[in-house]
Amino acid sequence: MFAHWLFTATRSIGSFLARRVQALHERHRQLAGQHIRETRGIALLREWLSPEQRVQFDANRYFDVVGCCSGKRYRIRYGSAANVCEMDISGRPTVGLCFVPTGNLVAGDVMLAQKIALETNEGTALAVANRFPVQAT
Repeated sequence: MFAHWLFTATRSIGSFLARRVQALHERHRQLAGQHIRETRGIALLREWLSPEQRVQFDANRYFDVVGCCSGKRYRIRYGSAANVCEMDISGRPTVGLCFVPTGNLVAGDVMLAQKIALETNEGTALAVANRFPVQAT
């Protein structure tokens, strides 16, 4: 009887462990895929940055762009939401802006879309942006 119980318990534990290992393997595969997507997104963003913007991004994880219509300066920080600020003449943030493209995009792709929008179609980008207060740093 003990042998039957031991066999049943071992089988249950083995089945549980197999399911757990399979779940961990799937999670690892998802994380690896996400890392590859993020790396490719940042690489594409860096290709589109000017040399000055690239230096700024490498040093600070943000870069500044100039709006095509107003000439205002905007700072795009690393992230995929609520990561854009309008800057004043002395380089302090005045208002935060949140506008993102649709889709499940990594931060690098979102930042590139924000850069292109502000540099080529600032008015439309601002029209859809949600504004929020920021603290001057």
